[in-house]
Amino acid sequence: MIADAIRSLMVYGIKSGLVCEEDVVYTFNSLLELFKLDSAEEATDILEPGATDDLECPQLEPVLDEMLDYAFANGLMEDNTVTYRDLFDTKIMGVLTAPPSTVIEKFRADYADSAEKATDNYYAFSQATNYIRKYRVSKDMRWKADTQYGELDITINLSKPEKDPKAIAAAGKTKSVTYPKCQLCSENEGYAGRLNHPARQNHRIIPITIDGGRWGFQYSPYVYYNEHCIVFNAKHTPMKIDRSAFVKLFDFVRQFPHYFVGSNADLPIVGGSILSHEHFQGGHYTFAMAKAPIEKSIVVKGYEDVEAGIVKWPMSVIRIRHRDSERLVDLADHILNVWRGYTDEAAFIFAETDGTPHNTITPIARKNGDVYELDLVLRNNITTEEHPLGVYHPHAELHHIKKENIGLIEVMGLAVLPSRLKGEMEKLSEALLAGRDLRADEVLSKHADWADMIKEKYSDINASNVDDILKTEIGIVFMKVLEHAGVYKNDAAGREAFMRFVNVL
Repeated sequence: MIADAIRSLMVYGIKSGLVCEEDVVYTFNSLLELFKLDSAEEATDILEPGATDDLECPQLEPVLDEMLDYAFANGLMEDNTVTYRDLFDTKIMGVLTAPPSTVIEKFRADYADSAEKATDNYYAFSQATNYIRKYRVSKDMRWKADTQYGELDITINLSKPEKDPKAIAAAGKTKSVTYPKCQLCSENEGYAGRLNHPARQNHRIIPITIDGGRWGFQYSPYVYYNEHCIVFNAKHTPMKIDRSAFVKLFDFVRQFPHYFVGSNADLPIVGGSILSHEHFQGGHYTFAMAKAPIEKSIVVKGYEDVEAGIVKWPMSVIRIRHRDSERLVDLADHILNVWRGYTDEAAFIFAETDGTPHNTITPIARKNGDVYELDLVLRNNITTEEHPLGVYHPHAELHHIKKENIGLIEVMGLAVLPSRLKGEMEKLSEALLAGRDLRADEVLSKHADWADMIKEKYSDINASNVDDILKTEIGIVFMKVLEHAGVYKNDAAGREAFMRFVNVL
């Protein structure tokens, strides 16, 4: 069985371009070593030149599954849980993955032709190595929700494996390790992983220069949208939104003009999940926020040459546009500095309380034709007794759908919803059709008030429309999530307060 699997993996490696002709024997022998085999006679035909010419490229997942089953049965894997299987299959794919120097050389040669060719081929490579697990990502539920702000993207994230209780327990008994310092550090490249840290033998990073500093370019293994990339400082240094952040964003866009790039904010609650390591996220995708029009033009004194305006969006966004990115950096720095120190008690905007700062910005940069754009999303992370997770954070009545922080990806209009919702929505569909009492259901009771509203809104809920109704209503909830995260509401009072800030610029 293992000989057949090795043969199939070799075919995959050759057909997908991971294994070149000169490396066939070497790769085959490396797989024998990995599986502690002296030989695999049944598979040696694959070593002949041209042996794969007439063969189809096999599906990777079943080949790896077969190998993992063999590894566990033969004592090469300690346990057969998803964590151990992920660690071992990454080790397998690491055998097929070229060293960093080869990958970097290929990227740079492609980049000499065009930035788009370089990213296209690197993205395909990152999928072929199984660093991006396509078969898992394809399981994510995705749809679009039509709202007054445009079509929002909704995804229920199923590609991240559930926490493995056995692995969690085992990891708790091991000594603490601080290498790599975080999952963004460049030291992850080629790392074997451990129970509480993913393996990365099949991961390759492209070194790039951003504002004169050493940075890395890679793709997210979870690809929430097309060519979802991560750009990170080579040094493990904290996130910080300042003038240099704007400079760095535009430096990346100049090098990769077909990509947008943005940064999470640098404060808890309104920031991303990793504040300890400076990084940006970008990609080849147009979000609803990028399509949203300017609904009110504004002029900032001293920057009359810069097109600026308030964007029609549930959050509070100032968009600035100019052919010269330096002008945008200057204006963005000015807006940030004013916002950092801005308080408007009537609008419940406080720059700080007891010395703790609250105001920051989520910036997103892109290039449209010859014009650079920068969206500046005003953020505030103040908390109260009524809203302990944040005043400008989804409020408690929306937590049944989305409780997590609203980071860069959500800000732009893509909901990344927890995997629990898939099963809950299936059960809710059945309960709505059967007319069951949701408040008596331990799992569904959190959705009861929402379900009552849905029943009032739709006179005819049946088997053919219930799933679409729930998808529509989840989209509306996400729209409200973004409205809650907006520091200025989209009503007369909110717009008046927004203009009070604009007027002090």
